Amino acid sequence: MQTDGDDQHNESAASITLLGGVAMGTGVMIGAGIFALTGQIAELAGPLFPLSFIAGALVTSLAAYSYIKMSNRWPSSGGIAMILQKAYGPGVVAASASLLMALSMVINESLVARTFATYALRPFGLESSGILVSVAALALIVFAYFVNAAGNKSVSGFSLIMSAIKIGGIALFAIAAIWASGFSDGAFSEPVALSGLDALLASVAFSILAFKGFTTITNSGGEIINPHRNVGRTIIISIAICVVVYLLVAAAVGASLSTSEIAEARDYSLAAAARPALGELGFYFTVAIAIAATTSGVIASVFAVSRMLTMLTEMKMIPHSHFGMSGPIRSHMLVYTVVVAGTLAVLFDLSRIASLGAFFYLVMDMLVHWGVLRGLREEIGARAWILWSALMADGVVLTAFALAKLKTDPAVVAYAVAGIAAVFGAEWFYLRRNPALREMPATHDGDHR
Repeated sequence: MQTDGDDQHNESAASITLLGGVAMGTGVMIGAGIFALTGQIAELAGPLFPLSFIAGALVTSLAAYSYIKMSNRWPSSGGIAMILQKAYGPGVVAASASLLMALSMVINESLVARTFATYALRPFGLESSGILVSVAALALIVFAYFVNAAGNKSVSGFSLIMSAIKIGGIALFAIAAIWASGFSDGAFSEPVALSGLDALLASVAFSILAFKGFTTITNSGGEIINPHRNVGRTIIISIAICVVVYLLVAAAVGASLSTSEIAEARDYSLAAAARPALGELGFYFTVAIAIAATTSGVIASVFAVSRMLTMLTEMKMIPHSHFGMSGPIRSHMLVYTVVVAGTLAVLFDLSRIASLGAFFYLVMDMLVHWGVLRGLREEIGARAWILWSALMADGVVLTAFALAKLKTDPAVVAYAVAGIAAVFGAEWFYLRRNPALREMPATHDGDHR
């Protein structure tokens, strides 16, 4: 018989698990969204760049509907892979879209790692040194590997503490900067050109990328207590926290710097905004918060990616080789994750890393919505108009972003198309060589409570 004390203990455990999920989600989201992407969003959108975060939040909220409905119905450690397998069966589409999501998360790691390096080197005036940025980014990724290798409790505890520090620190910076600068100068004093609405729409792709960390929460269904309720609650809370933090920071940066200054300092825009608004002390405080935020973001992302790749391997969606390594599959996936992320961090700059991540994520997201709309809507009780709205919003943003990049950096569009084609081609070849895998049941719900 369960006592009142047992009930209280279970409620406490559920609260801790909920906080841990929020910490993990916001850890990934805020690490990339604020420090890595604010400058690039402002460079595209101009003085209207805070509206980009609002639009990104609206599109993300529509997108979250599919994930919440699916996670409530089938809470699983498989997360997005489970959703796609339920929607499409164990075939090329489900496997390819799942791998695109994993790759976008690995790209996010390299993006945040290079942001960490840029902020860490900024006080010494060395942020323009490509070699030093690459070395510092790689060092952070290796550090994230060791934290993850220490075990899940280390990651959860570290993420919770760091998320609290960085959310409080970022909010303090933003409020102080707004108080000091007001809204009479900076980007907000510049004229708004309605002809730039296409660029504003394109910038929403980066804003969506800043919110995409919520998808990592769908992998928590196997552990979180009362997952039919708490997974969805965790997603909603994480998005709400990030909306508030992002808008505060956008207001602070726009009040302190002009659009051209934000674009020039796009890789370290918060630190650049802190100096005129808050002086040297504010500058160093912002750098410290950036280092803390990006560190926790990479650690949380490495955890989520290695976990997802382990699930894809166990679900026979991707091939696996030990390459002579001992230990469980997840320890191998940790190694593969940091190797790929480290390689990307060394080879690509922030702008191209972010663009590749946006392309991969939006394509995967559209496949999720279409799969749910096509085959699972009635089973999970989802409203068709919300699914259609999410699908069309993604399509409009993806089109605008692709057109904008074709004008400014056509090579990254080619990289994205080639990467997506390579993923689908490789999965088709793998599953064709292993036809028995396509006959496996489209379930992998995992253990959940």
